[in-house]
Amino acid sequence: MTLLLTVLGAALVLLALWDIFHTLWHPRGFGFVARVLFRALWAVSRWWNRRTGRSSELAGPVGLLATAIAWAAVVVLGFALVYWPHMPGGFFYAAPPPPTADLWSALYLSLVSVTTLGFGDIVPATDPLRMLVPIQALIGFVLLTAAISWILQVYPTLVRRRSFARRLTSMARTDTLEVVRHGDVSVACALVDEVSVGVTTVEVDLMQYAESYFFRENEPTHSLAATLPFVSSLGEAAAAADAMEVRHAGAMLELAVDSLAATLAESYLDGQDDTERSLLAFQEDHQQPRVR
Repeated sequence: MTLLLTVLGAALVLLALWDIFHTLWHPRGFGFVARVLFRALWAVSRWWNRRTGRSSELAGPVGLLATAIAWAAVVVLGFALVYWPHMPGGFFYAAPPPPTADLWSALYLSLVSVTTLGFGDIVPATDPLRMLVPIQALIGFVLLTAAISWILQVYPTLVRRRSFARRLTSMARTDTLEVVRHGDVSVACALVDEVSVGVTTVEVDLMQYAESYFFRENEPTHSLAATLPFVSSLGEAAAAADAMEVRHAGAMLELAVDSLAATLAESYLDGQDDTERSLLAFQEDHQQPRVR
């Protein structure tokens, strides 16, 4: 029984660490725990929006919090399972110990250790357990650092995406398409190239920080899902321009949009088979009207 609980506890701890690594530091990672929680909260958010007619943008922030809590809970439970079979004989107690192995005491010790509080009312009595408690405290530091670094990684990504969407909104509400078709070649190329860079940046951010997809905007003017259709219109305007340079910039923009649409379809939209359908599915998934 001791061996079984130890193996199970160690497996839970390794699962949490693996999920943290794949979510935060893997180049294209999104750990299992994070993926399940974000998708579940996203589905609940969409259901709530349809049922109440109100828009909610809490799925992303709540997903961050829920995932961090889940990681901590798995680590606490894993170490508690390791401690459990050694209680009470493997520990010194400030108060009279329980007569038999006590899961609640194991959970208490595990929680105190992972939060590095170190009350000292339950102290390991054997060398292996003495080594295990500080190791758990170090993992607690990893959890805290991971949660903070996650926030620092995700929110700059959202700022870039919202800024790009706001820029597209401004272009859609002015004569940008006419400038691209018939205006000065250098100005037209600069506008199309700017959008191409923005689209590529968004795609890289979505690949690196998959959880950023699940942040919905209440304002369509700040939503990439609502403003992306304008990018297709811009590409069509560039393709119809007289200048070869503008048409070339338009072709590069089209490739960037196709690549972004493929990433969205593969990772989030159940494999839509072409760019237009992927962009429409993205817009519908975020429940956003097209910005005009």
